[in-house]
Amino acid sequence: MKQLPMLISLSAICTIFYALFRVVILNKKIPGGIVKQYWRLFYYLIGLLTIGFLATLLFPELPGTSKELIAAIISLAAAIFIVKVINLFYKIIKEVGL
Repeated sequence: MKQLPMLISLSAICTIFYALFRVVILNKKIPGGIVKQYWRLFYYLIGLLTIGFLATLLFPELPGTSKELIAAIISLAAAIFIVKVINLFYKIIKEVGL
């Protein structure tokens, strides 16, 4: 039964590394302005999520309180990320005139 959470965690880590790679590549192509600021924030949030995912997988013997704190930080970073993506899309749609 421990294999399923491990497989899910590995999938999450692979996915987050892909997202981090894509953000780094896109960050180089985006000119300055608000979009560049958002992408820089995305870069940091994805980095924080990556560290949290790796910590929970690589250190299974962490005390329960530490795991709970890491999970809370991951949840907060994910929530901020979602809000920022929605705000960015809202601003883009507003600029396009939709």
